Amino acid sequence: MKTRNKILLTILAVLVLIQFIRPEKNISVAESKNDIFLTHPAPDSVKSLVHTSCYDCHSNNTKYPWYTEIQPLGLWINHHVEEGKAELNFAEFAAYPAKKADNKLDEALEEINEGEMPISAYTFIHPDAKLSIQQREAVVAWMKTTRKQIIP
Repeated sequence: MKTRNKILLTILAVLVLIQFIRPEKNISVAESKNDIFLTHPAPDSVKSLVHTSCYDCHSNNTKYPWYTEIQPLGLWINHHVEEGKAELNFAEFAAYPAKKADNKLDEALEEINEGEMPISAYTFIHPDAKLSIQQREAVVAWMKTTRKQIIP
C-alpha cells in the first residue's frame, strides 16, 4: 500500500474514532436561582437580546444545533461554551461577589463596545444573535445601570 493511502486511511480511522468522544453537554433543566435577571431586571427587549446573543455560551443552558454531534466540531463548540462560562456565567451571576460581578460586567461592556461579542464564529451560524447598533446600545445601557446597582 502506498504511503499516501496509509495516511488517508489513518486520517479516516481517526475521524471515525473521535465520533465516539462525547463531551458533557451544558444543559440545565431548571432556571438558576442566581440568574442575573432575577436580581437585576431588564426590559423584555434587552432580556431577549441577551438570551439570544449571549446565553448559549454564557449560561448553564446551551441550545445545541445538530452539527454539534459531529466531531471534532462538537468538541470545538464545547470548548467555546466552557471558556465562555468561565469568563461570565449569567446563570450564576447573583452568586458572584459584588467586586467580581462589577468586573465581569465591565469586561463584557468592553467586549460588546469593541464588537468582539458575540463572536463572529457564533453570529455566522446564528445571524439573529448579531447586535445592531441600537441593540448594542440598549444592552450596554442596561449593563451600565446594573453596574451602578452592584457598586453604587
